[in-house]
Amino acid sequence: MVYIYPEKNLRMYPGTLRGTAEWEDTYKTRTTVERSINHIKDSFGLAGRKTRNEKTLHADLLLAGITQLIGVILADKLHQHKYIRSLKPLVA
Repeated sequence: MVYIYPEKNLRMYPGTLRGTAEWEDTYKTRTTVERSINHIKDSFGLAGRKTRNEKTLHADLLLAGITQLIGVILADKLHQHKYIRSLKPLVA
């Protein structure tokens, strides 16, 4: 991405000084948000998609959502709530 206004690039110029308490708090929040977004992309199968068609994207999202809900129901029935976010250890 090329910024016309370099001062708008929040990665280079975040607005707070690195190494301060405010920076640490902001960075912790940012990493938590990025990890959550990455987890959502992985669980819904959006991270490594090859197709760009709208219909296949819609079908992929529906199937991924159904799979995620089945995992939640299965984890609840087995009383293994720590595995709600991940289906692999639950099945194994």
